[in-house]
Amino acid sequence: MANITIKKISGALGAEISGIDLKQKLSSEEIHSIKQAFLDHQVIFLRNQDIDAKHFLNFARLIGKPIKYPFVKGLNEFPMIIEVKKLKHEKVNFGGIWHSDTTYLKVPPKASMLLSQKIPPYGGDTMFANQYLAYESLSSTMKQLLDGLIGISSSAKADVSKTREDRIKNDGSAKANEVLLAEHPIVRTHPETGKKSLFINIAHTIGIKGMSPEESQPLLNFLFERQIKPEFTCRFSWTKNAIALWDNRCVLHNPINDYHGFERLMLRITLQGDKPA
Repeated sequence: MANITIKKISGALGAEISGIDLKQKLSSEEIHSIKQAFLDHQVIFLRNQDIDAKHFLNFARLIGKPIKYPFVKGLNEFPMIIEVKKLKHEKVNFGGIWHSDTTYLKVPPKASMLLSQKIPPYGGDTMFANQYLAYESLSSTMKQLLDGLIGISSSAKADVSKTREDRIKNDGSAKANEVLLAEHPIVRTHPETGKKSLFINIAHTIGIKGMSPEESQPLLNFLFERQIKPEFTCRFSWTKNAIALWDNRCVLHNPINDYHGFERLMLRITLQGDKPA
């Protein structure tokens, strides 16, 4: 425990944890420290973790319950782990837009985690945005307006579905062509911290329940811009064998697509969440 250090990487969110070796069995104190840092900083990073898929899955199980991703097949030995990759000839990166993962599910995930295996010589950073701050920055009148509004999420919104095309073509699951829809509060309360955050995203939110598109889109566009103000964000520069673990309940993320001609390969695990309220 004495060797663990937690260092913030920005004023808004994000912290790097050092002094942890995921090849070794973690103590209960170490596990508690990681879980608390996750809640305190919304996204945490661990570098220099030269581990295989089995160790990665073991670590994930300490944080939550791994679940399958609906559209891409998992690894043969570890179906809860998918590859997030962009090959040298590809121009579009997987999930390359600001979003919270799979909000089109009735029960969206608690968290997602990536382990970097191949990284480009430059670029390929991932940005994160704190949705507690996005909500807290709103006026009291806007908060009252949003209270009780329900956002509609779809898996088929064009801007994000095209970022899955390469992976579905090569690694698609049996559900690859399904359209999934879900309704969630635009403002949700975090089940562990009790804090409120915006819970919409430009990748999946297609409307507001009970409103026409003409009524809902201006409000959504305002919120989409508010969600990613620079002062609410952090940016992580990947190194090989690094892990990122982020809280989908209060964080958006965006993988930057600025490394054409190079391969980038990550392993990803999604952790089961709870119904937003």
